Amino acid sequence: QLQLVESGGGLVQPGGSLRLSCAASGVALEGLSIGWFRQAPGKEREGVSCISSIGDHTDYTDSVKGRFTISRDNAKNLIYLQMNNLKPEDTAIYYCGDVLERTSIPPECLLRPVPGGSWGQGTQVTVSS
Repeated sequence: QLQLVESGGGLVQPGGSLRLSCAASGVALEGLSIGWFRQAPGKEREGVSCISSIGDHTDYTDSVKGRFTISRDNAKNLIYLQMNNLKPEDTAIYYCGDVLERTSIPPECLLRPVPGGSWGQGTQVTVSS
């Protein structure tokens, strides 16, 4: 069974950077599209970014395009989210999870979680001066 653990969150000033990590165990990440999601207080969980199983397709929600970069290291079973130029509205708990994949060639990830899929416990990101 896929188990995910997020890390790397913290308190940062506006304009600062953080790198989140998502460590997988139980199942090799190779062959899975993985996404980052976030949930702010009082709001629904939203998709932030995803990366396809072979890593050559990524997608981002509009509010983070140009600021966030997702990457993966299948050998280490890790997914990263580099977050630059952070804004107060980025404050949320960030989660990684397995996401659906479009069966195209090459495959493309979708910012939609696999129904009944795996989630980590989340890591808090707070952007404040």
